[in-house]
Amino acid sequence: MIDNYALTESTYYILLALYRPAHGYGIMQQVEEMSQGRVRLAPGTLYGALNALSDKGWIKPLPVEAGSRKKEYKLTDAGLKVLLNEIERLKELVNNGDKVLKDALEGGK
Repeated sequence: MIDNYALTESTYYILLALYRPAHGYGIMQQVEEMSQGRVRLAPGTLYGALNALSDKGWIKPLPVEAGSRKKEYKLTDAGLKVLLNEIERLKELVNNGDKVLKDALEGGK
């Protein structure tokens, strides 16, 4: 079951980064790049989040190749739904802010 979640910024970016499979260091790099350096994930924070997201069924680890230490993760269908719901929630926030502050945004009062 997928509820309406308000994701933390870190969780949002991790899910977004996993739209294409990636390993931990790659996720950290993508998140930092997408957030223009605002969100920097420490390894402990990232791996704790990956475990929690995996437990929720939003991501899943991919099979590890023999001899490789790099564990890759992938967004699941449930994770994609959560991510799309969050994008819609964020759009609503921006649209409501635009409506309320219309005059200020247009250079009025």
